[in-house]
Amino acid sequence: MSRILFVEDDLNLGMLLKENLNNKGFDTTWCKNGEDGLNVFKKEKFSLCILDVMMPIKDGFALCKEIRLINAEVPIIFLTARSMSDDVIKGFEYGADDYLTKPFNTQELYLRIKAILKRMQPKESNPLKIYNIGKYLFDHNKMTLEYEGEITKLSSKEADLLWVLVTNKNELTQRNLILEKVWGNDDYFAAKSMDVYISKLRKLLKNDPEIEILNAYGIGFKMLINN
Repeated sequence: MSRILFVEDDLNLGMLLKENLNNKGFDTTWCKNGEDGLNVFKKEKFSLCILDVMMPIKDGFALCKEIRLINAEVPIIFLTARSMSDDVIKGFEYGADDYLTKPFNTQELYLRIKAILKRMQPKESNPLKIYNIGKYLFDHNKMTLEYEGEITKLSSKEADLLWVLVTNKNELTQRNLILEKVWGNDDYFAAKSMDVYISKLRKLLKNDPEIEILNAYGIGFKMLINN
């Protein structure tokens, strides 16, 4: 049974959604503010976190940031009444995997949770997926990126996005193809998340000037490796 940490200060929504998630087969722990949510996360293990943004004591963005310091892999979904694009981008920069604005359909949330947990399942046994990317060594299975002996641990989304780009290196990869392979859908919020993760990959690969991730606006991306 997947365990979900649900942090929401609205009592009516909190009780309703916790009951709904439990009825769907999840073991749901509900906390009413960000500070309580962080304390529970430090003590217990969860498969996924659902965080409200506007909360007393510690808001969802701050909570997400602290959760990411403890666990870089656990999926995080934001639930919020705020739909401004800057807020969406900020959430993804802190490491969110998805974003739903209130009011939302609980069935849609359930389907998004299922899609995320499916992507997080251990990968099936397959041949080694190790790639030379310029001066870097990328291990997709281990989700690591090595440069001059220094190893950086990647998140699952960073690793999957980099894998799509490197297996299509020097070729234009369509935006919708990337979104479907890495995010499982090509909606507005997934597209915003992809742009954030592209920026993260550019920073991770900045030590080799022969590597570029080019953006064909509105069409897709190309990983250009000049050596």
